[in-house]
Amino acid sequence: MDQLILAADQAHESPNPLVPNVWEMGVVLVGFLVLLFIVVKFVVPMFEKTYAERAEAIEGGIAKAEKAQAEATAALEEYKQQLTDARTEANRIREEARAEGAQILAELKEKAAAEAARITEQAHVQIEAERQAAVVSLRSEVGSLATTLAGRIVGESLDDDARASRVVDRFLADLENQSAGAAQ
Repeated sequence: MDQLILAADQAHESPNPLVPNVWEMGVVLVGFLVLLFIVVKFVVPMFEKTYAERAEAIEGGIAKAEKAQAEATAALEEYKQQLTDARTEANRIREEARAEGAQILAELKEKAAAEAARITEQAHVQIEAERQAAVVSLRSEVGSLATTLAGRIVGESLDDDARASRVVDRFLADLENQSAGAAQ
C-alpha cells in the first residue's frame, strides 16, 4: 500500500499528460496567429501575384499562339491563292505563246508563199523576156537564112530589105500557124 500512496502522491504532483498547459497553448496560439498574419499579409499576396502573372502569361501565350496560328493560316491561304494565280498566269502565258507561235508560223508561211510567188512571177517574166529575146534573135537569123535560101531557090537576089522582111514575116506566120494547128 505504501507504494500505492506513493504512486498517488506522485500522480498529484506531476501534471496530467492529457491536459494541456495553458501557457504553452497561449504561446503556441500567439505564434500561430503571428505566423498566420505574416502568411496572409505577405506570402499569400505574392503567391496570388505570381499565379496571376503566370495565368496571364499562359493566356497571353495562348492568345499569341492562336493569333500566330491565324496569321499562319491566312499566309497559307494567301500562298495557295498566289500559287493558283501563278499557275493560271503561267497557263495563260503559255497559251498566248502558242497562239503567237502559230501566228508567227502562219505569217512566215504566208511570207514564204508570197516570196515563192514573187520569185515564180519574176522567173516567168525573165523566161518571157529571154523567150522574146530568143524569138527576136531567131527571127533575125531565120530571116537571113530564109532570104538566102529563098534567093537561091528563086534564083534572084532578095537584098531589098522591105521585100526580105515581108518574106520572113510570111514564113514565120506560116510556121506559127502550123505549130498552133499541131498543138490543137
